[in-house]
Amino acid sequence: MPFPIIDSHQHVWDPARAEYSWLGPQHAPIDGAMTFDELQPELEAAGVAFTVQVQSADNSADTELMRESAAAHPEVAGIVGWVPLDRPDEAAATLAGWRGDSVMVGVRNLIHDRADADWLLRPEVDEGLGLLEEAGLPFDVVAVLPRHLELVPIIAERHPRLRMVIDHLSKPPIGLDSWEPWSTLIAEAAAVPTVYGKVSGLYSATADPGSWTTDSVRPALERALEVFGADRLMYGGDWPISVLAGGYTRVWQGLAPLFAELSDADREQLLGRTAATFYALDPARLGLAGPAAN
Repeated sequence: MPFPIIDSHQHVWDPARAEYSWLGPQHAPIDGAMTFDELQPELEAAGVAFTVQVQSADNSADTELMRESAAAHPEVAGIVGWVPLDRPDEAAATLAGWRGDSVMVGVRNLIHDRADADWLLRPEVDEGLGLLEEAGLPFDVVAVLPRHLELVPIIAERHPRLRMVIDHLSKPPIGLDSWEPWSTLIAEAAAVPTVYGKVSGLYSATADPGSWTTDSVRPALERALEVFGADRLMYGGDWPISVLAGGYTRVWQGLAPLFAELSDADREQLLGRTAATFYALDPARLGLAGPAAN
């Protein structure tokens, strides 16, 4: 049977239960509770079988919401949660609490919301990243600034066994006049074999995030394929942020023609196998008899 399609980047949140300091009325209509039940019909229509839910706030309450979502929905194959990387003792305790739970597959911090663009280089954070490396858990990098992308090879040199994935391909300048410095920096990051990329959140970089088109996204995907290859790229729908850029179905239908141009093997890799391998998703949860990568 064909390998299942996995959306590697999906959120749920509830401002009544966790603090989302970045979320406000300016984000209407997604500034309230957003649950998996709302997305499920669009996933089914797109043929997406599983998702990886990714943290939306630097607090444990947000992670607990995702764990509840995964418990209620077998379609959630993994969770990228939050640990306080800048407090290594607490981070170690949090990771210990996840041990044995195959749904907890990665870690993310909202580094792009921090005033210090070099936050990941701080000694205490570096120690926290070392804990992830030792635990074998990958790290989602929210690289928004060029400096964030510059940090990826530095971190990889310090932690050669730490797998990292660049969320949203570090927000390519879609709709702008120049692809630099993004094009150069993404290639430098991709030169590290333990670094992957998410084909997600590829909206217009102009004032209107919904003004993107399939053709405007094409150069970003082509560059990503050139520097990563399909075996280090994974699809993500970025719901519910994608609602602000036209909605989940529009994102899927806008990317589908680009995916259709790939070989069968590359398309299957980008749409499922890479995410399953990178996050070491539980084959049983994916309904597979053998290892997820086979």
